[in-house]
Amino acid sequence: MADMKTNPKIDAYFEEQKTWREEQLALRRLVLSCGLTEDQKWGQPCYTIENANVIIIHGFKEYCALLFFKGALMRDPDGILIKQSDNVQGARQIRFTDVGEIERMKDVLTAYVKEAVAVEQAGMKVEYRKTEDFPVPEEFQTRLDNDAALKSAFEALTPGRQRAYLLFFAGAKQAKTREARIDKSMPMIFEGKGLND
Repeated sequence: MADMKTNPKIDAYFEEQKTWREEQLALRRLVLSCGLTEDQKWGQPCYTIENANVIIIHGFKEYCALLFFKGALMRDPDGILIKQSDNVQGARQIRFTDVGEIERMKDVLTAYVKEAVAVEQAGMKVEYRKTEDFPVPEEFQTRLDNDAALKSAFEALTPGRQRAYLLFFAGAKQAKTREARIDKSMPMIFEGKGLND
């Protein structure tokens, strides 16, 4: 990788990897060959163009993946882009379980990376759902209706933080669990913090 500019933080990241190391290194070589800048964000290798996030490489228990931040705007002629969950709006990923897959798909993956760069350079934007489009669990709505300070603190949060809380609360199947999540989150909401701050 001598001709490709690597980031020392990412060199250290890969040295520490126990699972999916070879697969992630293969993805790294491929992405860097497309002229992206390597950085570390959210503790993961992130690849940018003109300081805009384009791709992140990350490992999970069952697979490693290339995640395209604006994957929803990309064409997918090979049908390989995956939406991680119903709550993911713009990102799409391609999953891998061995280096051979990456090597066999090298030309296709390179085309997808180049398209992701083109999407970013064209200034295309993902149309995100507005916070008000997310359902407010009944238990939380009751709290907001009965506690003006909580309502004010919640409304002062960024839209992304509001959505994260709403998804977190709604993700619990039982009312008791939703109540517990709300109780646990209230101090952070009053401090103006998000779930992961």
